Amino acid sequence: MLFRWWRWIVAVALAAFLLPLGWFLLQAYPLSGPGKAVIVLVRPGDSLRTIAVRLQRAGVIASAFAFDIDTLVEGSPIVLPGGYSLREGSTFSQIRAQLSAGPNVATLDAVPGLTLAEMRTDLQRQLGTSFAEQFSLALSARAATSPYHPHGGSLEGLVGPGEYVIPPGESAVQLVNQMSQSFAAEASAAGLSPATRRFGLSAYQLLIGASIVVKEGYYPVNMPKVARVILNRLVRHDALQMDSTVLYALGRDGGTVTPAMLQTNTPYNTYLYAGLTPTPICVVSPDALQAMLNPPPGPWQYFVVVDKQGTMAFATTFAQQLANEARAKANGV
Repeated sequence: MLFRWWRWIVAVALAAFLLPLGWFLLQAYPLSGPGKAVIVLVRPGDSLRTIAVRLQRAGVIASAFAFDIDTLVEGSPIVLPGGYSLREGSTFSQIRAQLSAGPNVATLDAVPGLTLAEMRTDLQRQLGTSFAEQFSLALSARAATSPYHPHGGSLEGLVGPGEYVIPPGESAVQLVNQMSQSFAAEASAAGLSPATRRFGLSAYQLLIGASIVVKEGYYPVNMPKVARVILNRLVRHDALQMDSTVLYALGRDGGTVTPAMLQTNTPYNTYLYAGLTPTPICVVSPDALQAMLNPPPGPWQYFVVVDKQGTMAFATTFAQQLANEARAKANGV
């Protein structure tokens, strides 16, 4: 009798060990074999747990939990941000090898504040000079037909923000069309159409203003008042005096604007020329667009960052602005 109990106990123990092991092996080595290719995006800061869940949702693996266990046993691969083409039903070892090898699908992250020139440079790095040149040509062709652009010269500011995946075989024309359609959806959601006029400005001029708001306001909390400052200065026919527009003309993103830079003779120099710049200066964010379309009322004419957390102080008079600048200096900004 005792022997039977021991056999039963051993059988249960073996089942308790073998069943989970069998389940894990089926996850790690799917019987179905590799299926169709899918693209999975890894974003900066993603944990391996986040990546595993994304792999499961894409159908690359059946269980994120099983992949977590495999990672504990085999070690954590270093996974760089980007696009990965992976096959459904791949083994864990195949997935780990592909993730460790780095992105194998080009992506373009058109974050607000990015310029078309910066995008072109990124595409050239990933896909080569020929694709980058085709991208520039496609931008020009699309600008010529954009209902928002009165002159059709540049698509700057007329592409939607977002992360664009460029599968193998996708052309630059297809990419630009997708970016343009994304912008149209963003504008529509904000209540902006090609026929919109507000504060005496056309839809295109409002977009120009919103692009400057992105660069100057930086944080969404600052953007509404920055938009009001721009509008107040336009009403008074004052020069906007925005550093970001000068830097754009020089092909620079951020940094100190020197006195010599302020003398650069370009229509983008809003210290020398009153009014808006000829085109937007970057990708426009939904927050900046809303700020330009619906700014708060206020008399502000000036603003300055006053601390290292990006807090802005707004002033109505130049004397107030000087006091805010002194406060910024005292805070080491």
